Amino acid sequence: MANISNLAFVHPEAKLADDVVIGAFCYIDRNVEIGAGTKVHSHVSILSGARIGKNNVIYEGAIISATPQDFRWKGEESYVEIGDGNHIREQVIINRSIHKEGKTRVGNNTFIMAQSHVGHDSEIGNYCVLGNSVKVAGDVKIGDFSILSSHALVHEKCQVAEWVLVKGGCRVNGHVPPFVVMAHNPISYYGVNAYVLKKANKSEALIDDIAKCYRHVYQNSASVYNALRRIREDIEPSPERDSILSFIEGHKMNLAGVPKSDIED
Repeated sequence: MANISNLAFVHPEAKLADDVVIGAFCYIDRNVEIGAGTKVHSHVSILSGARIGKNNVIYEGAIISATPQDFRWKGEESYVEIGDGNHIREQVIINRSIHKEGKTRVGNNTFIMAQSHVGHDSEIGNYCVLGNSVKVAGDVKIGDFSILSSHALVHEKCQVAEWVLVKGGCRVNGHVPPFVVMAHNPISYYGVNAYVLKKANKSEALIDDIAKCYRHVYQNSASVYNALRRIREDIEPSPERDSILSFIEGHKMNLAGVPKSDIED
């Protein structure tokens, strides 16, 4: 049987695994599901549409599945889906989708620090870190193993690829390709995320090839269109090289830190 404080409210229709812990002054709404091993600290609100997996820890004052902050939402029933092994710190707010049956998603083993906000229909990957007071707007995608440092802000419909580091206070207003570090305002390319890639046992040769790819994209005078041609000619094929090419082409060469005039000749 779940361990529920007698100072908490749990709606009788909520579905809680037997070993879930609910702290004092929590509010657990109808149409909520919480998986085994999850601990909910005091003063947390988990609202209708939350689907929370196993072994998560949710800290004081967080609000999960808050109604969307978007005028397009007209009361449709929608969801927030959170995977397993996540830490969601104090006063984090995660909004549910604006679409009927739609979902805002957080993957597995992700750490969302205090006072961060995840907007409607956004997707946060696995093993990500969102620093203190990070703001993620609606319809954003954050790839696996990416880190957004404190006070970073991601604009609506932007995508941050995997293995990215966004430095503190940076405003992301375009698509960020994989394996890079982005910084400053306006946002600009800061280098390859070499430290984290080394921690993931990526070889020096591979990291060097990734750096060569981005020298063509960000540090030469060529357009992005010509940079893609040079990458194919100069860099040995690898899953990482192909991931870079696929991301850039998939986003029509519209990258954060690249002026619109530099996309094509």
